Parts: sequence; C-alpha cells; structure tokens
Amino acid sequence: MTDDPTPTHLDDRGRAHMVDVGAKDETRRVAVATGALRMAPATLRAFLDGETPKGEAFAVARVAGIQAGKRTDQLIPLCHVLPATSLAVEFEPDEELPGVRVTATATHRGRTGVEMEALTAASVALLTLYDMAKAIDRGMVVEEVRLVRKEGGASGAWNV
Repeated sequence: MTDDPTPTHLDDRGRAHMVDVGAKDETRRVAVATGALRMAPATLRAFLDGETPKGEAFAVARVAGIQAGKRTDQLIPLCHVLPATSLAVEFEPDEELPGVRVTATATHRGRTGVEMEALTAASVALLTLYDMAKAIDRGMVVEEVRLVRKEGGASGAWNV
C-alpha cells in the first residue's frame, strides 16, 4: 500500500481521468501475476491428457492471455496504451490443488507500469481454461489472481 492516500485518477472536481505520465522517466517495467483454476481431479486429468471438449486447452489459453494483456487498455478504463515488449503466460498443473496455476509476466519500457497487463493476461488465461472444460466441470473456480512482483519506475521493486 502506498503512503500517499491522494487519489491519482480523479481531477480537482472529483471526475475520473487518465493520469498524465509524460513527465515520468522511461524505465524497464516488469510485472508478474499469478492465479489458479481449481477443478475436480478428473478434469485435471482431461487437461493433462489433452482431452478437453474444445481441444488443446493450454495452447489456446496461452494465446488468449497474451492477446488480453495486449488489449488491457481496451478493457480497463483509464489504463494507458502500452506496447508490451514481452508477454508470457505459463501453466503449472497442481495435483494437490487440484487444478492449474498460471503465471503471466508482462515487460515494457515506458513511463508507467504493466501490472494491469499481467493481471489481465493471467485472468483471461484462466477464464479460457474454464471455457475449454466447462462442459465436463462447471464447478471449477478461478481464484487467487494477484500481483506477485513488479519492477521499475520510481517505486522500484515490489514482491509479495
């Protein structure tokens, strides 16, 4: 949490606006977000065996997450348009969950962070996995989507 409680996305009349970041220094920015999709053990097996009803789930979800991260400014009001230099989405099956964990990493060189891009990529990747297997398990739960690391900018590095 920041020490300054001043809202940054409200003007002096209380109206929402996009923050002007033009005076900030350009630095390398990195953000990492994680999340999980909890499911029945049989559903996890279907994912691992490549037998989800809509096909190869991990490949589709990876592309969906990357696409979403690139379009964050179109989905989240007041986000800046950022040309990401890299967006990566990785999956890790977890039999103890049971389910799948996702890690999304966004990288950019600019004047504002890429936290929202990483969070959006992780969220949409998980939602896509849900969509790929909802015919066999409607009880899946998307959970624990959160920022776990950020680097760059005036505030420097931050880790969970």
